[in-house]
Amino acid sequence: MSADDKILGEERREMILNWLKKSAEPLTGKKLAAQTKVSRQVIVQDISLLKARNEPIMATARGYLYLMKNIERQQEQRVIASAHERKDTEKELTILVDHGVTVVDVTVEHPIYGDLTGSLMLENRKDVNNFIKLMDKTDAPLLLSLTDGVHLHKIQANTQKQLDEACASLNRSGFLLDQV
Repeated sequence: MSADDKILGEERREMILNWLKKSAEPLTGKKLAAQTKVSRQVIVQDISLLKARNEPIMATARGYLYLMKNIERQQEQRVIASAHERKDTEKELTILVDHGVTVVDVTVEHPIYGDLTGSLMLENRKDVNNFIKLMDKTDAPLLLSLTDGVHLHKIQANTQKQLDEACASLNRSGFLLDQV
């Protein structure tokens, strides 16, 4: 196959699925597009088709992630209610990851659509820094802007103690509303 040959249709989607299953880290649409010699928009469509087949793929700010890897970890999970302004997002997320906690997602309750959830999968300071850079670069509104700062996070860690310590730290910083 020459460098200009595109990998077509079903063969490309199977390759993408296999790469996602084998990867310990999220894979970006840009990287998948380069590997398959198609546009990023084609990758977005491929991911949508794979999701329509009930493949457990999550789109995060860091790239695409095959969820079975997280299920295999058997980590402890908790949902927390938090409130803060946009400017405090980095501080909140850093507190969580510094306690060894993964911030799985963020959810707000919308009066028309019900629960709106955004996948995050932030595991460390580098992930948080990249998220904040993207937030600043795009100036896109955060979900918390729909609810005057109130939002939920699903968080996970290896132990309940890590979750407890992270929540205590959030509470001391004035972020935690209540544990759900």
